[in-house]
Amino acid sequence: MKYLAKLLADNRKAARKFEVRASGDEAEVFLYDAIVSDELEAEWFGGVAPEPFVAALREIKAGTIHLRINSPGGSVFAARAMEQALRDHPAKVIAHIDGLAASAATFIAMGADEVVMNKGALFMIHKAWTGCWGNSDDLRTEADLLDKIDGTLIQTYADRTGQSAEQIGEWMAAETWFTAQEAMDAGFADSIAQEEPKAKAAWNLSAYARAPQPDAPP
Repeated sequence: MKYLAKLLADNRKAARKFEVRASGDEAEVFLYDAIVSDELEAEWFGGVAPEPFVAALREIKAGTIHLRINSPGGSVFAARAMEQALRDHPAKVIAHIDGLAASAATFIAMGADEVVMNKGALFMIHKAWTGCWGNSDDLRTEADLLDKIDGTLIQTYADRTGQSAEQIGEWMAAETWFTAQEAMDAGFADSIAQEEPKAKAAWNLSAYARAPQPDAPP
């Protein structure tokens, strides 16, 4: 939990946007923000909670939804709710990773029918985080819960990519950062966009152990 708290705190003043634009039979949903558990947390740290995201999604009547993602991640269970809302929507959902899809933002993308990454975008998966205190039994119980959460994430990624659970687990344990080409080769993305990206990944990612440096090449 301390890592997630650091991620949110480090990005409290980051530029962010959650917006829905509809035109004819197509709609754009901009998820340029962190993912938080509820609206109270959003008021404090910023971020998008599942309630407004799901409500906005249900108002969309278009046949195609373009979900544009530039997110450093956030709450697992909040992102799971958002992912399921995408799966439930009758529209064709195309996820465009405009800058960054890290951590929880990656399995939101997995809820789309198609994933398109911009050439300079990044896609990162890792094992779930938590915070815990108590005696040794409490800590073992929490570790068992984390293993279960990781197992559900591995299954989601494996179902999408066709990769083995063992391979996905290794990538998660290593906190793996994929370029657009690497993500497509691994099966996380379906194609690479040719146009210039709409967003750069302007996030403070120091909460992550292996995040690329701000001036590192894509």
